[in-house]
Amino acid sequence: MTASARVEDLIARMTLEEKIAQLYGVWVGASDEGGDVAPHQHDLDDAVDLDALVPQGLGQLTRPFGTKPIDAAMGAASLARTQERIRAASRFGIPALAHEECLAGFAAWGATAYPVPLSWGATFDPALVEEMARRIGDDMRSVGVHQGLAPVLDVVRDARWGRVEETIGEDPYLVATVGTAYVRGLESSGIVATLKHFVGYSSSKAGRNLAPVSIGPRELADVLLPPFEMAVREGGVRSVMNSYTDVDGVPSAGDRALLTGLLREEWGFEGTVVADYFAIAFLKLLHGTAETWADAAAQALEAGIDVELPTIKTFGEPLRRAVSEGIVDAGLIDTALRRVLAQKEQLGLLEPEWSAVPTTLAGKDLADLDSLRGSVDLDPPRNRALAARLAEAGIVLVRNDGTLPLGAPASIAVVGPNADDPYAMLGCYSFPAHVVSQHPGVDLGIRIPTLLDALREEFPASAITHVAGTTVDGGETDGIPDAAAAAAASDVVVLALGDRAGLFGRGTSGEGCDAESLELPGAQQQLVDAILDTGTPAVLVLFAGRPYALGRATTESAAVVEAFFPGEEGGPAVAGVLSGRVNPSGRLPVSIPATPGSQPTTYLAAPLAQRSGVSNVDPTAAFPFGHGLGYAGFEWDGFAGDVAEVPVDGEVRLQVRVRNAGERTGTEIVQLYLHDPVASVVRPVQRLVGYARVDLAAGDAAEIRFTVPADVTSFTGRDGRRIVEPGDVVLSVGRSSGDLFFSHTARLTGAVRRVDHTRRLHPDVAVVPVQAGVPVG
Repeated sequence: MTASARVEDLIARMTLEEKIAQLYGVWVGASDEGGDVAPHQHDLDDAVDLDALVPQGLGQLTRPFGTKPIDAAMGAASLARTQERIRAASRFGIPALAHEECLAGFAAWGATAYPVPLSWGATFDPALVEEMARRIGDDMRSVGVHQGLAPVLDVVRDARWGRVEETIGEDPYLVATVGTAYVRGLESSGIVATLKHFVGYSSSKAGRNLAPVSIGPRELADVLLPPFEMAVREGGVRSVMNSYTDVDGVPSAGDRALLTGLLREEWGFEGTVVADYFAIAFLKLLHGTAETWADAAAQALEAGIDVELPTIKTFGEPLRRAVSEGIVDAGLIDTALRRVLAQKEQLGLLEPEWSAVPTTLAGKDLADLDSLRGSVDLDPPRNRALAARLAEAGIVLVRNDGTLPLGAPASIAVVGPNADDPYAMLGCYSFPAHVVSQHPGVDLGIRIPTLLDALREEFPASAITHVAGTTVDGGETDGIPDAAAAAAASDVVVLALGDRAGLFGRGTSGEGCDAESLELPGAQQQLVDAILDTGTPAVLVLFAGRPYALGRATTESAAVVEAFFPGEEGGPAVAGVLSGRVNPSGRLPVSIPATPGSQPTTYLAAPLAQRSGVSNVDPTAAFPFGHGLGYAGFEWDGFAGDVAEVPVDGEVRLQVRVRNAGERTGTEIVQLYLHDPVASVVRPVQRLVGYARVDLAAGDAAEIRFTVPADVTSFTGRDGRRIVEPGDVVLSVGRSSGDLFFSHTARLTGAVRRVDHTRRLHPDVAVVPVQAGVPVG
């Protein structure tokens, strides 16, 4: 029987109750001891009787590993037993699809904690991110998980938003390319990747979580949608999750034009759309667009949502009754069910020989709990080595007056609230921060060296003194004098500052942890100023989920190192950068503001959004998007463009040579930007359209070649259609959006050309070695 025939046969034989059962998940144990792990969780808690539900079947199991700390092998065995229970109790024996969070690693106790997505963006290295995602997927698949709720493809529009740490950056092309690489990696392991949050979540008013979104259709089309479009077209993604927000008054969970018209009918997406947790219920509870639970369910189904997560609510009895009474079209149920069953068939869950026992437990006695416990390692050495590579690649050396690398100072003062806290390395959706922090006394589950630990290891001959000075956000100042005294008595001071990740106000960064301004939390800026006053060279290290204004440190510090949340190997990675063992190569995926109150603003700004004589507020960043330093020196020359005129469906070829003029191997990120000086609508002054990560040994050179299709100049015109417009475009290459070395102007000729989702999304990029002054290749 073919896949489609099998699915159609099942649909024809299922009762209404059995059909609906495939369209929701169940979160058993979600209200166990410990804090909430989802917004409004307890507003919606209904008792779930699994014994009563499973005879009808079950669509999904919500976070069997990600709800409380459990041994990986025990969790895998428990999941296998639950799957067998579901199969045995239901008429068709269809297993549930198990999903988990995997934003910065598999969100399970004892699993590797990789850097947060903001660090992925800083690497400018899609291939490395794809390798990480494949490793995450392999670990999830090995214990019986089928779907991962990542990546986040929201583009940063306001750095005050708490979930900036979960994003890849403020540029849609960077978010798109790195995010699509993550999708490819996860999908290559057999795990269903899930794009979120579709769409507009990051544009909420005042940077507040779940706040309304009031953006125009052009910003939606040209800034927020491109990452999702690329992931659908090029990533092979099989699931999409809606955004909580409403865009101009229309909640995404009830927006048919978005979830069906654009996503399915225009882009051709064939997978499932799953609801963000409680998003369907929020149509009634928060948005006020549904009067009853059944009304909310009908709106979501009509819009194109297939599965209600995390647990049964609107898709349960309210939906069954509404369909039975003819209020909701039964055809909507069949449409969603067809997609859900097709995906389960792809995963092998409809095969009679499917086994609930995952590969990691194959051949083991599931009843022998003593031998099972501790037998599955989700943080093996190869994972840790990969986490270290990502952490090192994502660290951005923002400022350096020559103090770094440190060499071997006789004495180092290590100061700041994030110097000796393993949680300083972790984002909100890491398992320790997300779950373990709500279970006092439970071990982290993985080894996470602090920065202080790593510095003692990295500088064994240095006398190291540690004084916290203050907490992250408590505002205490009584410890600052002791910290300043330690700094004054040392050769150099390392200031470990930034955020504490948490949920819904339990941290300074993370979901529901929004900021009123971009001033460092608590009394950290006072600590910085006191340390700078000592005159001891001060190296700031930021473990943070968003960029912060750094006050005097912008110009007075010896160095600034932006690590974001670098994961379990972040401490050694930062220590390696400070010593020089690691040559930093990261670039800023978000601009660092000069002042704390200039939000919302990003580098992707039109002329009137930049410094001008008509406003006293200067939004110019202290350090722009794409900026980053290293310990090797690079020389750029040989820039050329091939044509001065090109048709609106043609190509422009550019080339530039980069030589490592330093004394050690280093990495340059060659960035390509587009400027459209005259257009029919207002355009950003600069926009990233391509980049190349170029690794060169000392003395080596390479020629970087870009073939830029006119398609990448396209934008949404006045009539709402995407067009390539004739006229001049300026293509520039450089080290950052604020440091462009060479430019080439080409004139696009011909009539206005309409393009669609089949347009080319990238320039072709080639990095060609240069030997004896001649490119080889």
